[in-house]
Amino acid sequence: MPTPADKTRRADRILAAGTLPVAATLLTGTVALYIALVAFGNITDFDSNQQFVRHVLAMDTTFKDDDLMWRAIGSTALQDTAYIGIIVWETLAALVLLTATALWAGALRRPQGLRRARRAGTVGLLMVLVLFGVGFIGIGGEWFAMWQSEDWNGLDAATRIVTLAGIVLVVTHLPSADAPADGPAPGPGGSGS
Repeated sequence: MPTPADKTRRADRILAAGTLPVAATLLTGTVALYIALVAFGNITDFDSNQQFVRHVLAMDTTFKDDDLMWRAIGSTALQDTAYIGIIVWETLAALVLLTATALWAGALRRPQGLRRARRAGTVGLLMVLVLFGVGFIGIGGEWFAMWQSEDWNGLDAATRIVTLAGIVLVVTHLPSADAPADGPAPGPGGSGS
């Protein structure tokens, strides 16, 4: 006969198994919506952020230190190619994250779909982290010295996005009773080995 403590532990396990996928669904959906709106904005209002990318790559609002200015890209064709590449990457990340959100939502009813949802979410979140962490913070911020610009500095926004995507990635990889974050998928007997 189960004791009251056993019943409480079981209820806690059930609650934990249900809330993590809900949290992962909502958080992944939040990042998906954000990056979809960013891509949509860049497509429908192409000129606004085109100027941002051009100024960052041209380094024309930095301190113009001779030791750094050799890094500047003055070709508008190359600047625009980089901007189009950013938009394509954002659009693909949005599509992957929207798919992951749908998979998470489906897994709320069918827990066997949690691993697939987690994998898709991981790919999309890593795409966002690479774009804003490597692209904007690393390359834009340091290589092209964006931190020196008072007018064309996107480091604060990029840091917020990296933080959000990183937190969501951690949450989606927390173990739950239905699908532990690590280890093999349950075999036919229901065990993890």
